[in-house]
Amino acid sequence: MLSDEVFMREALKEAEAAFSQGEVPVGAVLVHQGKIIARAHNLVESKRDASAHAEMLCLKMGAEALSNWRLLGSTLYCTLEPCPMCAGAMIHSRLERLVWGAPDIRCGAHGSWVNLLDTEHPIHQLLVTSDVLREECAVLMRNFFKQKRSKKKEKVTIPNVTENLDLDRSESSRDWRD
Repeated sequence: MLSDEVFMREALKEAEAAFSQGEVPVGAVLVHQGKIIARAHNLVESKRDASAHAEMLCLKMGAEALSNWRLLGSTLYCTLEPCPMCAGAMIHSRLERLVWGAPDIRCGAHGSWVNLLDTEHPIHQLLVTSDVLREECAVLMRNFFKQKRSKKKEKVTIPNVTENLDLDRSESSRDWRD
């Protein structure tokens, strides 16, 4: 049986793909019977869809691969602690196990912000393993946002185009469309 680290490294490859596309670098792989049946990374920006998280996309692809929305016996590996939306989808899809890498203090649903996954649920309880390759997953996130912040600091100067124009004042009141 392959280790959690091996599958998390596959999820990291997906996160790196997201990074290269300008997406928040979160990656996920879904494993069933020891084989990867789905893989995805965040596509929120490119799809203009707030629900296009790596986990959600992976769960959908896994359901297609198994021809069943119930992902019984499956493990999802994700580079970031899931948000409440993704955690809810995991519960509803009857995922057996979740393995995540870095905590998400802003939206994490396994204790970093709220804890939905350790709360006993009347429908389904999934097993959770956290902090697998935590530092590698966190470094990718930090580098992404560091790069994003440095791009914001680059100032764009807009030249004053009217500064050097010799305008006849009698025509300056005209609409630019004339």
